[in-house]
Amino acid sequence: MQFHHHGYVSGDPRVRPAAGTGVDRPVDLPDEIDVLIVGSGPAGMLLAAQLSEYPDVTTRLIERRDGRLVLGQADGIQPRSVETFQAFGFAERIVAEAYNIGWMNFWGPDPERPQNIVRTARTEDYALAISEFPHLIVNQARVLDYFAEAAATGPGRIVPDYGVEFLGLTVHADGAYPVEVRLRYTAGERDGEERTIRAKYVAGCDGARSRVREAIGRVHVGGSSAHAWGVMDVLVNTDFPDWRTKCAINAEAGNILLIPREGGYLCRVYVDLGEVAADDDHRVRATPVEEVITRANAILHPYALDVKQVAWSSVYEVGHRVTDGFDDVDEGTDASPRVFLTGDACHTHSAKAGQGMNVSMQDGFNLGWKLGSVLTGLSPASLLSTYSAERRPVAQQLIDFDREWSSLMARKPEEISDPQELATFYLGTAEFPSGFMTQYGPSPIVGASTHQALAAGFPIGKRLKSSEVVRVADGNAVHLGHHARADGRWRLYAFADAPAAGAASALSRWAEWLGTADASPVRRFTPAGADLDALFDVKVVYQQPHEQIDVLAAPALFRPESGPLRLADWEKVFAAAPSAWTTTDIFDERELSRGGVVVVVRPDQYVAHVLPLEATDELAAFFEGVFLPR
Repeated sequence: MQFHHHGYVSGDPRVRPAAGTGVDRPVDLPDEIDVLIVGSGPAGMLLAAQLSEYPDVTTRLIERRDGRLVLGQADGIQPRSVETFQAFGFAERIVAEAYNIGWMNFWGPDPERPQNIVRTARTEDYALAISEFPHLIVNQARVLDYFAEAAATGPGRIVPDYGVEFLGLTVHADGAYPVEVRLRYTAGERDGEERTIRAKYVAGCDGARSRVREAIGRVHVGGSSAHAWGVMDVLVNTDFPDWRTKCAINAEAGNILLIPREGGYLCRVYVDLGEVAADDDHRVRATPVEEVITRANAILHPYALDVKQVAWSSVYEVGHRVTDGFDDVDEGTDASPRVFLTGDACHTHSAKAGQGMNVSMQDGFNLGWKLGSVLTGLSPASLLSTYSAERRPVAQQLIDFDREWSSLMARKPEEISDPQELATFYLGTAEFPSGFMTQYGPSPIVGASTHQALAAGFPIGKRLKSSEVVRVADGNAVHLGHHARADGRWRLYAFADAPAAGAASALSRWAEWLGTADASPVRRFTPAGADLDALFDVKVVYQQPHEQIDVLAAPALFRPESGPLRLADWEKVFAAAPSAWTTTDIFDERELSRGGVVVVVRPDQYVAHVLPLEATDELAAFFEGVFLPR
C-alpha cells in the first residue's frame, strides 16, 4: 500500500480524502444522477466501490431493504474473486475470517453394504494449484460489508440509500439525463412516498426477479430442471468424520453437497429432494426444513446429524437461464446503452457450483470502469457496448458448466459407472470455476493476437496471471499484479530487453517515446493538470538481479512525481531475476521474450494487448480506440 504522497497521513490510510461529489454528499437522492445502481448485492456493491474512485461522477445506490444484508444466501468465493478483493484492498482481512477449502472428499455407497456410505476419494482443492489465491467460504453479507467500506471510504463516499424501491423507468431519446426513474420509499418518515428522478445510466443489480430487466423488456431464456434441492446452514453435533471438509456424497437415499462455513462450527448442506413431478407447480418449495433434515440423515447413514440450530434454509429447483440481452439496446443498432443488467438479473443457475456471487462481481468489475471512463470524458460512449458483448458469452459458459455439474451431482448410484468420475471432473475443470477461463475476444479494448508469442504466459483477453518479481527500491519479493489497485487506471508493463538500466536499449527508447512524443497515449490522453501516472500506471521489469539495478538509472518515466508535494514514486522498477527471497524468474515463468515486450492490462485486470517495444505506432493506435483526445 502506498500513501503519504499527498502529505503525511496519521490515520487509517484506507480512508482517503473525500473529493468531488464525495464532499458534502447530500443525504437525500438528487433529482439528477449520473449512475443509479439498483440493488446492493455483490454486483451492485462492487460497482459502487469502483465508481467511488470516480468522485466527479454522481453515483447513488438504492436498496429496498431498510439496512444491510444480515444473512446472505451465497457463500462460495473463488480464487478470481479473492484476486479482485485484493485489488479493492481487503483480501487479507476476508481470508482471515473465511473458511479455506483445502480438500474435497467424495463418498459413495459401501459395495458390501450399499445402504451405508464410505469415503471413495480425497482430492486436494484446485485453488492453490493454479493460483496464489485460495478458495473460500464466507457469508455474502460480509463480502458486501467490505465493498460497502471501500465505497464509503473512497473519494466518492458512496453509501447505499436503504429503504428506496425501484418501480420502473423510461428511456427518452434525448436530454442530458435521459433515463426517467420512478421510485418509492419503503421505510422511515417517507414510507410510501413516490418520486421521479433522472439518470444518465442505470445498472440493474436487483436479482433474479429484476424489475429493471422487466422495465427494459428483457426476458430470461431457459428453464428449470425437474430436480429440487433443500439447503440449510446448520449447527450440529455429528459422528460424520468429514463434517469440516467439503464433501460430495452420493447414496442410495440421494445426494448431499456439504460445505463447511466460516467460524469453525457452521456448515451448509445441500440435500437432494429428488425429481419434481411435472404438475408440482413449485409446491416442493414448501418442503419443511424438518423433512430436509430427515433426508440428510437418510443419505448420511450410518452417520447422523443432531441439528442444534438452523440459521437459514431454503428449497430451490435447479434453473438455468440467461437474459436475451444485458443492456437496453437491441443487436444491430448503433445506439449506446443506457441501462445495464448484472448478476442474477441476467443469469441464474444452481448454487452448487459456487459461481453466482463470483460471476456477478465480475459483471460489476467489467462495467464499473467503463462507466467511469465515459462519464469523466475519457472514453467514447461506444465503450459501454462492450459490456454486454463481453459478459453475455461468459454467462452462457457458466450455464453450460453448471448444467453439467448439477447433472453429475444429482445422479443415482446405479447411474455411476466410475466412482472417480465426479472427482476427476472437479479437478479437470478447475480453471473454469476458479474464474480464470474467461477470455474476451478482439474488440476496441482487446487487441489482436499478432504478437502473442512474445508473452505466451499472458494470453490476450484473459486476466493477468501474476508472478513474483523483486522490487528494486527495497529488495522485497512481491507479486507484480498485486501492486495494481481497482483505481480505474490502465497498466503498461514493460519487460526490458537485455541491456541494464541506464544503457541504451529498446526499453529506454520506448520509455523516451512514451514520456515525450506527441503520439504517446500518456501525453495524448492524460487529463491536463493530472499526475503523469493518473491514467496509465507504467512499470518496468529488468532481467538483471535487483542488486545490479539502480532505480535512478532507469528512465524518468518510471519515477513519476505525484501529489501537491511532487514526490517521486520509487515502486515502479522491478527485477525479474531470482533473489534470496524468490526463485521465480517472470521471464521464464510467463514465457516472455528476452528481446523485450509490453503487456497492456485493463483496469479490470484483463490483458488487453501484447506488443514489441518497438511497436509504438501500434500502441498509439490501440489507445486511439479507447480514449478521446485530451
